[in-house]
Amino acid sequence: MKERIAYQQVYKLQPSLAQSLIGLGDAAASKLEHSLIHLVKIRASQLNNCAFCQHMHANEARKDGEKQSRLDVLPAWKEVPFFSARERAALSWAETLTLLAQNDIHDEDFALVREQFSEEEIVNLTAVIVAINAWNRIAVGFHFLPKI
Repeated sequence: MKERIAYQQVYKLQPSLAQSLIGLGDAAASKLEHSLIHLVKIRASQLNNCAFCQHMHANEARKDGEKQSRLDVLPAWKEVPFFSARERAALSWAETLTLLAQNDIHDEDFALVREQFSEEEIVNLTAVIVAINAWNRIAVGFHFLPKI
């Protein structure tokens, strides 16, 4: 498999795309725990089958001290007790928004995230999820390849 359009070329052809998504993601992420942001980005990327983003964000998470054992079971986070209530709420919200086309968002879904996050935090968490989903669509669409 090869890239359809190299990521460097995409950024060169449309620099405001990268600048805007990086700006949104960084501004929102700065208001939340780094470990939480890594988990959300990786989980959304798993759901979107984005190898490039999974690889990049798992590397960043490990660099920031995340345990490999937690990353190993992230797809099954509902089945294991290794994630805090706050992380579980964030992962649930990330899955809900990422799979929006397949499921409705119910008041119960929002109530779960509301129990663990302030309104400002929910807005920032949602912005992080929006940004990673946009990145996933770009990376999957152009078939960005991870650098291994």
